[in-house]
Amino acid sequence: MTKEDVVRLFDEHEKRWARLPTLDILSWHSFPWPMLTQPNDPEALTYVGVQAYVLSPHWPGEKTQKERIKDLLRKWHPDRFETKLLPKVREEEREQVQEGAGAVARHLGKLLSSLAISAENGLFG
Repeated sequence: MTKEDVVRLFDEHEKRWARLPTLDILSWHSFPWPMLTQPNDPEALTYVGVQAYVLSPHWPGEKTQKERIKDLLRKWHPDRFETKLLPKVREEEREQVQEGAGAVARHLGKLLSSLAISAENGLFG
């Protein structure tokens, strides 16, 4: 992807997050999965893919990597996601979306932990 493609993707994801609460029915493809390429199922939501998205040098704004991860964790955390968004997902896709959201939350948690460890070891500023 070019820098412009990535910038457009981040912009589109922000718009989709803003639109989600206004929709009555959601599906797998309603969600702005934190990947540079659209995953088709939970198995495609890899740690490496989420890491590439979150740590992209083309991320908009001035947020630190840690702030980005925490913002995304707030959106994908099961306590919030499963009460606010999951009930709106089509029943036939609900399990798949729940599994995907859980994978994203786990990957983000692991990434946050690895950043903290790297910071302790002086690898990141």
